[in-house]
Amino acid sequence: MYDWLVLGEWAEIAARWLHVITAIAWIGSSFYFIALDLGLHRDRNLASGADGEEWQVHGGGFYHIQKYLVAPAAMPDHLVWFKWESYMTWLSGFLMMVLVYYLGAELFLIDPTVLELQTWQAVAISLASLAFGWLAYDQICKRFVHANQTVVMVALFLVLVGMAYFYTSVFSGRAAMLHLGAFTATIMTANVFMIIIPNQKIVVADLKAGRKPDPKYGKIAKQRSTHNNYLTLPVLFLMLSNHYPLVFATQYNWIIASLVFLMGVTIRHWFNTRHARKGSPHWTWGLTVVLFLVIAWLSTAPLRLVSAETEAAGLGPEAARYAQAAGFEDVVSIVQGRCSMCHAAEPGWEGVHWPPKGVVLETEAQIAHEARRIALQAGYSHAMPPGNLSYMEPEERQAIIAWVRAAAEG
Repeated sequence: MYDWLVLGEWAEIAARWLHVITAIAWIGSSFYFIALDLGLHRDRNLASGADGEEWQVHGGGFYHIQKYLVAPAAMPDHLVWFKWESYMTWLSGFLMMVLVYYLGAELFLIDPTVLELQTWQAVAISLASLAFGWLAYDQICKRFVHANQTVVMVALFLVLVGMAYFYTSVFSGRAAMLHLGAFTATIMTANVFMIIIPNQKIVVADLKAGRKPDPKYGKIAKQRSTHNNYLTLPVLFLMLSNHYPLVFATQYNWIIASLVFLMGVTIRHWFNTRHARKGSPHWTWGLTVVLFLVIAWLSTAPLRLVSAETEAAGLGPEAARYAQAAGFEDVVSIVQGRCSMCHAAEPGWEGVHWPPKGVVLETEAQIAHEARRIALQAGYSHAMPPGNLSYMEPEERQAIIAWVRAAAEG
């Protein structure tokens, strides 16, 4: 029988794999249809009555694609709906949220040096914030439905900046970035589930009933789809940010997150302009580089080392259980001898300028707080130390495994 820690890790692996697969499918189809729509030739008087057409070549064949603003004269027997890619991306992402951040709240979600929270409080804030995101965004779109769409995007950006600051004020840096990505992804999936697909179903139902569909439903759906197009790249960045302490564990992480959304807009503007055959606004890449350099400069502010401050904040229930488990003293000696030369507030290993992943392992409290990661990285696997540069012995890895098992049984 596998240990509970290993089973949990494999559950996370399966959920993450599913999340990546479905996200690739959703983002790929989304980017394709936005590019297709922008690139349609609309200057042709088509006998079919279509709004535009495009010829494409792929995989050894040719494709003739036409778009109808409302629908063709007769509904086809088989109509493909692009929706499950979006739904499964969100559901698998939420599963990841539960497995990593809700079940591992003490390690990944709550930072007592930011805000002292009980697990149930942190989870409640997380869920409420995701619901708030959709409600706020939906109201912005409805209230500014006839306004210039730039106004809508600016209003949405201000909401995102506010949420970036909010998340970094209540959660750990890593969780804050991930939640901002989930906040945005929830808006995107809700656009599909609550607006785009229902509007398309209204049009289909009207056609089947012999009624002329109102073109406003298509316009609204396109508006939301365009918003999703501009939000995709920032979401990807935020979801990957948990691998890089210089993004999530610095003093100005909320400003970094805000600027990431601007980079997403500049990059997508270049692609969208190119696809629409309106030129190549290379200035967008220059602006993107400037924004990236500003982010890199902001990241040089002092790292917010959660683990380095854990001892002062006191141990949570889970960390206390590890600190009291049999074999803890031996593990402390092993970790301090094999790991702390890099995982220190001021690393002593040449070329390492800050603790990897923002993890500090110098004191007993810090080691107890990081027990799960120590077990997975240096006990069950040989990921750490990298290349076994500090020569951790097999017996030492077994001691780490025995320690976490003792904690689980106790």
